[in-house]
Amino acid sequence: MIKGFKEFIMRGNVIDLAVAVVIGAAFTAVVNSIVANLINPLIGLLFKAESLDEALVVTIGTSKFQFGAIIGAIISFVAVAAVVYFVFVMPMNHFKERAEQKRKAGQPDPEEPETELTVLAQIRDLLAEQGPAAGGTATGRHAGD
Repeated sequence: MIKGFKEFIMRGNVIDLAVAVVIGAAFTAVVNSIVANLINPLIGLLFKAESLDEALVVTIGTSKFQFGAIIGAIISFVAVAAVVYFVFVMPMNHFKERAEQKRKAGQPDPEEPETELTVLAQIRDLLAEQGPAAGGTATGRHAGD
């Protein structure tokens, strides 16, 4: 049981996931600060509110629907996703492509493995070259058949 757990932890995917969670949490704090200190004041200028949470509030009865807060959450999500993509995913994909190209450039293309069909085709061609002297014809029948 411990051996299986050790193998699970030592996989690269688990470590990558842990790093992604930590980096994501750190970037979320940065993005939230940008939204709170840059985007909210800009929204305040447009909607005469101090923040997105107070903008676009619709009151029906005693219920308040805060559409500005939803928009703020969407902006935060898109900003975090953009930063993660452009700072981490895109460069990693680029490095993987370059590594794959280097690997392919350094190695000859592997030959296709021979299949039964290719072997049979070679045998057919050899028999056709030998002709009737090989004991048969190209059709596979003997002269006396």
